[in-house]
Amino acid sequence: MPTVSVKWQKETFPGVEIDTTQSPYVFKCQLYDLTGVPPERQKIMVKGGLLKDDADWSTLGVKEGQKLMMMGTADEIVKAPEKGPVFMEDLPEEEQVVAVGDTAFLLLSLTSLGLDSGSLLDIQGHTAGLFNLGNTCYMNSTVQCLHSVPELKSALIKFSPRNASLIRYPHSGRSNDLDQSSHLLTVATRDLFTELDKNVKAVAPMQFWMVFLFNCLFFYFIIFAYHLINPQSLEKNTVLRKKYPQFGQLHNGTFMQQDAEECWTQLLYTLSLSLRSPSSSENSDTVKALFGIELVSRVHCQESGEESSEMESVYALKCHISHEVNHLHEGLKHGLKSELEKASPSLGRSAVYLKDSHINGLPRYLTIQFVRFFWKRESNQKAKILRKVDYPVELDVYDLCSDDLRKKLEAPRKILRDEEGKKLGLKTNEKSTNSVDKDVKMNDAEGSSNGSGESSSATSQEGVVPDKEMHLTGIYDLVAVLTHKGRSADSGHYVAWVKQESGKWIQYDDDSPIPQREEDITKLSGGGDWHMAYMCMYKARLVPM
Repeated sequence: MPTVSVKWQKETFPGVEIDTTQSPYVFKCQLYDLTGVPPERQKIMVKGGLLKDDADWSTLGVKEGQKLMMMGTADEIVKAPEKGPVFMEDLPEEEQVVAVGDTAFLLLSLTSLGLDSGSLLDIQGHTAGLFNLGNTCYMNSTVQCLHSVPELKSALIKFSPRNASLIRYPHSGRSNDLDQSSHLLTVATRDLFTELDKNVKAVAPMQFWMVFLFNCLFFYFIIFAYHLINPQSLEKNTVLRKKYPQFGQLHNGTFMQQDAEECWTQLLYTLSLSLRSPSSSENSDTVKALFGIELVSRVHCQESGEESSEMESVYALKCHISHEVNHLHEGLKHGLKSELEKASPSLGRSAVYLKDSHINGLPRYLTIQFVRFFWKRESNQKAKILRKVDYPVELDVYDLCSDDLRKKLEAPRKILRDEEGKKLGLKTNEKSTNSVDKDVKMNDAEGSSNGSGESSSATSQEGVVPDKEMHLTGIYDLVAVLTHKGRSADSGHYVAWVKQESGKWIQYDDDSPIPQREEDITKLSGGGDWHMAYMCMYKARLVPM
């Protein structure tokens, strides 16, 4: 591996090793650790111009001892706000009257103009918050993140018990496998999403949290009032806790804090059972098309020489955190490599196998989990890794994909680069673009696809030419971050940070939506006791072809 020196501003960093087997992006992550300049801001001068993330080291002619010049601005040190949020109930009585009066006056003004509360949503710019019903911030933040996916809301609106009863699953010869609790949770999710869209004031997620045998409006308000007096009486009647008992654990008479990632994954799993078309086709799984990630893995035993391949589908990629990981991209690469011990047929005993995975199918919404919690034997509880791990607003997962998927992504990526070049006033090669279109037509003729990186007509966006389909590019934009504040998974506080359709970011701290700047979102990367990213959701950047 060649060793170079890097000059940045007035500093020079000697003896920086370049691993030529890795992409230049990994080298930029090394420099980020030294300088604090994020990879996306780094401009490194090499032979032929600026160093690109996916360049081939062998063509750059980097020599031993060469001096490289880097430009870029380092991140600011994140500081906790001097003053925390103030809740209305904590205000003096006279200030509470003013706050309530302002909202009432605005609603009265809209009514006099013949408008409803939905118009207030347009003015306010975001949907409602969710009341905390007692350590339910993990649930509230999960709901707010998933609520930002319009395709999921559309599928929930179309959900009906009649369609659910016709579902047939590949692992069962029986129809009507959808159990009652799954059905109730799906209906409750649909209704809660609708409530969030209709209201600007905070919503109590009672329908999601609780379903009794009789779901009449009168009974709903009676139970809500009874809950305020005796919340423990609802333990056996909650939808989420009925489907997943671990969410019903009590401590000193109140529900315990839970892991938001478990809530996220299990909610998606339940919805995937419900939101299927009456067909055995894999493509009929709406949740899988939106969030499912297909992985192909090579499992190899160095001791015996055995080798096999595996396919699996997951709802999130894992960002493993160690002392070597400073950036999301590094953590994802660590997460796709693992060791496992299993029985070896040739050796007749257990052996260690190396598992190397690649993405073989991409979703519309890519979910990332930062593996921050681990089991600490000394204290017999989950501990938290506080290490700072930066994540970008724009995520490119091309180098994490299999060779087959990379080939499918090449044409859409070329079109995307040309479109971005046009915006910057650069000339594009029309001949090359035409040849790309022909290649795409040939690929489409050979076989259509779902969310695996090729085309998807079922999820096309509005305003797109009808005779063109939307294709994935492997490039994603950050649309939601779920953070955790505290040092234990069983305590602390979860908050959702969600990008609105207007492009503005809103921090959903239970029932308190607070506008935020985009530049502050990427500062939730950890390194202290402040909020740090635990789940990130990225939306695919598509191109019509």
